[in-house]
Amino acid sequence: MSSDTIIRAVGVAKRYRIHAGAPVSLHETLGHALRLRRPPRQWQEFWALRDLSLTIRRGEKVAFLGRNGAGKSTLLKLVCRITPPTSGYIDVEGRVASMLEVGTGFHPELSGRDNIFLNASILGLTRRQTLERFDRITAFADIGAFLDTPVKHFSSGMYVRLAFAVAAHTEPDILVIDEVLTVGDVAFREKCREHLTGHGQADRTMLMVSHELEHLVRVATRGVVLDQGQVCFDGPIADAIDHHRRLRPAEVARG
Repeated sequence: MSSDTIIRAVGVAKRYRIHAGAPVSLHETLGHALRLRRPPRQWQEFWALRDLSLTIRRGEKVAFLGRNGAGKSTLLKLVCRITPPTSGYIDVEGRVASMLEVGTGFHPELSGRDNIFLNASILGLTRRQTLERFDRITAFADIGAFLDTPVKHFSSGMYVRLAFAVAAHTEPDILVIDEVLTVGDVAFREKCREHLTGHGQADRTMLMVSHELEHLVRVATRGVVLDQGQVCFDGPIADAIDHHRRLRPAEVARG
């Protein structure tokens, strides 16, 4: 990759096998039951991504748009190495911090404090580096007396507060955010937006998915619209949102 490229996807496809039920007759089902055998399962293929190629430069703030099932979350999971592509490849340089689901990476039995050190360690920080950032993380999360409570007792909002605080303050090269900021309260979501657009974020690459289009306009500079697992538009965020609305007007009106 060139020196200013941090992510490059070439010919990426991702296939899932989905259980499509077992459309067998009652007679066949009873026959399998009497023989203590399960009826055969029916599977079908679903291609979440198809021949997708994309290059992202260092420092870019990229929003991915598209209807549900367009492939946005699948692409982010491939970038985060959570799942491999079926074909093609993705090259990623640098440390990646992701917020793909509420509480991702948290151990439910550990306290908020312990999970800060656990997550920071997973992201490649030493204990000393985590201690240097600890006060900033806890101040941003603002979970007060719950810091030493096992996170299994946290509300979804508290999960988001702590997860975002850790991901944002461990200073990753790439920050990946998928919808989770819609869980927190309004004041905290605004706090997150201010952090993402604040001082020191110019060199950080950000990939994000959100149905809150106003949020994307304020944070992202580039928009990539996906449809049926392929890129159908790639350009300035305002133009991408317009294309998204024209593509699926009924489905995105709420955005």
